[in-house]
Amino acid sequence: MTCREAQRLVTPYINGSITDQELEEFLKHIDSCPDCREELEIYFTVDVGIRQLDEGTGTYNIKGALETALALSRQRLRSLHLLKITRYAVNTLCFWSVLVVLIIQMRIWGQAGF
Repeated sequence: MTCREAQRLVTPYINGSITDQELEEFLKHIDSCPDCREELEIYFTVDVGIRQLDEGTGTYNIKGALETALALSRQRLRSLHLLKITRYAVNTLCFWSVLVVLIIQMRIWGQAGF
């Protein structure tokens, strides 16, 4: 991912409208590019600050809020990855189960004379 692409995704990331694939690439880039990380921090600070002023609430630990948001994003990606692996394992297990049942059934039919 280039810096231009990452900077284009800053606002969708903050708003939560980024796809999972874009999120993964975005987080990798943010972790490796200090300029884009700073850009994210600036936009996040402005966005969260304005929201907190509008609502009259806030922790005023905006950097901590950004770190929390990034940690939750990483956790979401890990959960999706685990779900994908689990789905693959279950599909594989189902395939082999059906194949074994079919082989056993054919053997039973063969012994019965069908």
